[in-house]
Amino acid sequence: MAGAAVIVLAAGGAIYAVTRPSPPPPAAEAEAGHAEEASAEGEVVLTDAQIEAAGIGVVPVTAGGGGETRLSGRVEPMVDARAAVAATVSGRVERVLVATGHSVGAGQALAVLVSGDAASLRADADAAQANAVAAQQAHAREESLADQGVVARRDAEIAHAQALGAEAAARAARARAAAAGAPNAAGRVNVTSPISGVVTTVRVGPGGFAAQGEVIAEVTNPARVEIVFNAPPALAAQVRTGSSIRVQGSAGEFEARVTGVAAGAGAQSGATIIRAHPIGTVLPPAGSAVTGAVVTGEAAGGMTVPSEAVQTVENAAVVFVRTPTGFRMTPVLAGRSASGRTEILRGLSATDRVAGANAFLLKAEMAKGEAEHGH
Repeated sequence: MAGAAVIVLAAGGAIYAVTRPSPPPPAAEAEAGHAEEASAEGEVVLTDAQIEAAGIGVVPVTAGGGGETRLSGRVEPMVDARAAVAATVSGRVERVLVATGHSVGAGQALAVLVSGDAASLRADADAAQANAVAAQQAHAREESLADQGVVARRDAEIAHAQALGAEAAARAARARAAAAGAPNAAGRVNVTSPISGVVTTVRVGPGGFAAQGEVIAEVTNPARVEIVFNAPPALAAQVRTGSSIRVQGSAGEFEARVTGVAAGAGAQSGATIIRAHPIGTVLPPAGSAVTGAVVTGEAAGGMTVPSEAVQTVENAAVVFVRTPTGFRMTPVLAGRSASGRTEILRGLSATDRVAGANAFLLKAEMAKGEAEHGH
């Protein structure tokens, strides 16, 4: 058979023989019908099972490219995750129904107030509703008399207008009472939480007096958190909603998606505020510090691969492109690296799939094969 260099690929305890090209002698050419076809220069022959056993990841070439900017940030509650629940009317605190640390649902009562103002609002609503009912009945009578010719049609029209006005006044009175917390006839008002969460502060006690607008308790939903980064002002024009950010936190690295960019939103510094939500993971508690890396200056039509896919062979950057029989070593022109990915300026097409994780095994075994072939 034709002489061939043999590359032994070892990974995870498994060893595979991979043929390397070697010029066949004349005798081997005569027996070409009985010998295996040698691989082309720069190729490594592996089956799907061997690739999987060796732990070599195969990933597609993706669009992108650009530089990397490091950011510092913090996990903070979202705007709708915090509620300072205030008294809608002035009144005496009759009962406090929660304490710090209690979990509450949206609409759950936190305290009960007894308010003279609230009682007046409820009485006004009841009186307005009674007037509306009386006006509707008067209108019905006038309509009946007008149909019989007892009174003029104009009298029925006047009664109709009065009924409409009374109903409008009743609606307004009911709305004022609802805005005050829908008090009962005794003026008792439930102060309720607008969100689900955990009570973080209770500022009143039984027997105390709460003025209108005074905060009764504060509620925070710990599940509604996001990442907030303070970025240089110039970054506002380079980062957009939907951009990806690699985030490093106390529990490790994860990916987040930009949900908002606000230029000059920093209270004093005028820094750009970047908000992001995690992808497929849970954020650490509010207040945790994190760092991020965002790709800026992205190139239109650019391509990127995982940085571990780019290997250096004889001082040149190469990647191993997947072929039907294994991998082909392909020289590339590498550009900038950001967030664990490297920009490829030349050498690949958008349809290529390349070796990512453990691509160094292919490089090492090719180097070993070259050394053996040299002897």
